[in-house]
Amino acid sequence: MHVIIYSTASDEEEAYKIGKQLVEEKLVACANLLPKIKSCFLWKGKVEEDSEAILIVKTLESLAEKVIKRIKDLHSYEIPAILVFQIKGGNEEYLKWITEETSTS
Repeated sequence: MHVIIYSTASDEEEAYKIGKQLVEEKLVACANLLPKIKSCFLWKGKVEEDSEAILIVKTLESLAEKVIKRIKDLHSYEIPAILVFQIKGGNEEYLKWITEETSTS
């Protein structure tokens, strides 16, 4: 099974650094980032607003826990947003490519 992992970062530079590291470690086949979004969220009882970047990576479900751990290790946030979504279908050639690029054998 393939998954998409969504995370936010403090800025484009941090999102790129994390995404590139995950690709280099072959934990993900691809990292996409949306460089600037406006976020509104509750943090420690207060409504906060900030600019962030979105990081979206594609990988295998079997690697999801390793990816989550690495994002946490590389991230500047105390509690980074990291969400895993199962991919239920799509371009079979693309899904095969994800599998090939994240294989360690």
